[in-house]
Amino acid sequence: MTVRTIDGAAFAQMVLAGSQHLTNNAKMIDSLNVFPVPDGDTGTNMNLSMTSGANEVKNTDSDQAGEIAQALSKGLLMGARGNSGVILSQLFRGFAKGIEGKVLLDAAAFAEGFDTGVKTAYKAVMKPVEGTILTVAKDAAAKAAEAAPVTEDLTKFLEEVLEEAKASLKRTPELLPVLKEVGVVDSGGQGLVTIYEGMLASLKGEELPESTGSTVDLDDLVNAEHHKMAQDFMDTEDITFGYCTEFMVKLEEEKMKDHPFEEETFRNELGEHGDSLLVVSDDEIVKVHIHAEYPGEVLTLGQRFGSLINLKIENMREQHTSIVGEKKKQKASEDPAEYGIVTVAMGDGLKTLLESLGATVVIQGGQTMNPSTQDIADAIKQANARNVIVLPNNKNIVMAAEQAADLAEENVAVVATKTIPQGMSSLLAFHPDATIEENQTNMLEASKHVKTGQVTYAVRDTQIDGLAIENGSFMGLADGKIKSTNKDKLTTVKDLLQEMVEEEDEIVTILQGEDATQEEVEALESFLEENYEDLEVEIHEGGQPIYAFILAIE
Repeated sequence: MTVRTIDGAAFAQMVLAGSQHLTNNAKMIDSLNVFPVPDGDTGTNMNLSMTSGANEVKNTDSDQAGEIAQALSKGLLMGARGNSGVILSQLFRGFAKGIEGKVLLDAAAFAEGFDTGVKTAYKAVMKPVEGTILTVAKDAAAKAAEAAPVTEDLTKFLEEVLEEAKASLKRTPELLPVLKEVGVVDSGGQGLVTIYEGMLASLKGEELPESTGSTVDLDDLVNAEHHKMAQDFMDTEDITFGYCTEFMVKLEEEKMKDHPFEEETFRNELGEHGDSLLVVSDDEIVKVHIHAEYPGEVLTLGQRFGSLINLKIENMREQHTSIVGEKKKQKASEDPAEYGIVTVAMGDGLKTLLESLGATVVIQGGQTMNPSTQDIADAIKQANARNVIVLPNNKNIVMAAEQAADLAEENVAVVATKTIPQGMSSLLAFHPDATIEENQTNMLEASKHVKTGQVTYAVRDTQIDGLAIENGSFMGLADGKIKSTNKDKLTTVKDLLQEMVEEEDEIVTILQGEDATQEEVEALESFLEENYEDLEVEIHEGGQPIYAFILAIE
C-alpha cells in the first residue's frame, strides 16, 4: 500500500520508535568512540537527549505533525547532552522549523525538514568537521531533496534516505583519518542512522531491527534520568505524588509462571500510580524509579515478578520543606551579585579546588556524565548574578554551555575551556572590575597557556598515533593526544611528564584521582624533585574518576 502522507500521531510513533531503537543500541554506539578510554559516551548522550525529546512528544496532545515536531525540538533542546546531543537537538530543531504549521507530512515536507535541520546544525557548530554526524545528516538530506519530487510513496522515500545515510556513515573513515586508523565509523553518525532506522520501521509497521549492542546498563540510565524536583518553581503543597520510590526486582521464574513479566505492560501499570516513571530491565533485573503517593502499592506490583532488592523511599514533601524552603527565602532576599562563575568538574576535591579559585557554582559532571543544557541553565540561575561566566572544562560540554547561554535571561559569556587545568587558569585570570567581554577574552587567553596531561586506562586493544595499546594498559594523554602507554601506571605518568615538561616550564600541578594511591603520589613527587629540581610542584586531591592523574603544566 502506498503511503503518501502521515498525520501527527503517526509521526509521533516514528519519533518514539527512533528513540527506542537508539536506547537499544546506545552501548554499541558508545563503543565506536575513537580513543579506547573508558569515557566513550556518544551513545549515552544521544540516547538521553533523544529520550528527553520523546518524553515531550508523549506529553503532547496533538494530531498535527508540525506541533509534534515542535515538542520534539523543545524536549531535545533542554535535554541535550554533549556535542552529539546538541547537534542532534539542532538537526530536529531545524526540522521543526522546516515543517512548521504542517498538519500532514509528505515526502516534500520531510525533505524540507531535513534540509533546514542540516542548515541549522551547521550554523550551531563553529568549526564543522566532515566525517561526523553532520556529514551523514547532510548526505541524507541531499538524497531526500533528490527523491522527493519523484517519489510519492513515503516508505520508499525514507528507504532511500536511510540507504544514503548508511552509505554516508560507511564513508566517514575516508573523511576522518583517525576513524580509518582505528577501524570504526563515526559514533554520532551511527546514532543518527539508528534513529532513522527506528522511524522507518514504525512507518512500515515492522518490529524494530534487532539490537546490535549490549543491554542497557540499568544504573547508568536511572542515575542519568533521575528526577529533579522543580524546587525553585513550586510549593510543597503542589507535590501530587509525595514519595520518590526506587527499587529493583530480581526476577524469579517461579513467580513469573503466574505473572509473566513484560516491560511495557508493567510500565503502563505503574504509570497509573504516579509520575516521573522510569523502568529499565534485562533478563535478570528490573529497576524502577517513580514518584508515587502510595509506595506500598507500587512495591506490591513489582513483587509479583520476584524479590524486591535495593529499596529506597524518600518523602519529597519533607525534603522540599526542610531543605529547599529556607534556601528559597534566603535567595529571594538577596540582591544579585555583579558576577557569578559556573564551571563543571567531577570529584569532590576538584569541586572544592575550583570553588577556592572563585567558582560560584560547580556542576558535578564531565566525562561519561555530560550536563545537559537544562543543567547548565539551572546553574546559571543558581549563580544569582547579573553577569555569569561559564567554564565547561570539557570539549564535549562547550556546545551545551553555549546553548544554555543563548537561552538565559542573564548576561552570559562562555569561555570554551576544554580541560580542568584550562578552567583553573581561566579562573585565576578573572578580574571583578573588568567587563564581561574583557574577562571572556582574558580568561580564554589564559587557558591557552597551560598544558594538560591525563592518565587513564584502555578499555580495548587498538593502534593509534603509532602506538599499540592493549586493553587494561594505562595511557598518558598530552592535550588529548596519546603519548605514552604501559601496563604500569607510574611508568606511564613518568613517560608522559618527560614528553610534556619543557625547559621554560615553571609549575606542575598534580590532581590526584580516585584510582591513585598516596604511595603513587609520593613516588611521583620524588620523581619530579629528582629530575626537575627547578619546577614548583603542587598536589591536590581531586577525587576525579576515570583519570588517575590530571597534570597542569605551565
